[in-house]
Amino acid sequence: QVQLVESGGGLVQAGGSLRLSCAASGNVFSISNMGWYRQAPGKQRVLVATITSRGSTNYADSVKGRFTISRNNANNTVSLQMNSLKSEDTAVYYCKLENILYHTWGQGTQVTVSS
Repeated sequence: QVQLVESGGGLVQAGGSLRLSCAASGNVFSISNMGWYRQAPGKQRVLVATITSRGSTNYADSVKGRFTISRNNANNTVSLQMNSLKSEDTAVYYCKLENILYHTWGQGTQVTVSS
């Protein structure tokens, strides 16, 4: 079973930057699509950004131009560079791995943006 471990969350002031990373175990990373999602208190989990196994990316409108998703198949990691952070970016951020056989989530990492 693939396991995902997120890191890099924390507290940052509005306008600042954070970089989240997600490390995957196993040997299916390179053939899997990866994504970052977030869930704010009292709200549903929503898509932030995705990257396919071939490197095509997709972003939520709310983060376009501020966030960048990238992947490194050599070390089974996907990252989310977050710039110009806003208070509304505050949430728990989750990494997701998905392929034709299954999908799995990480445990989440808290991002708090103070205004």
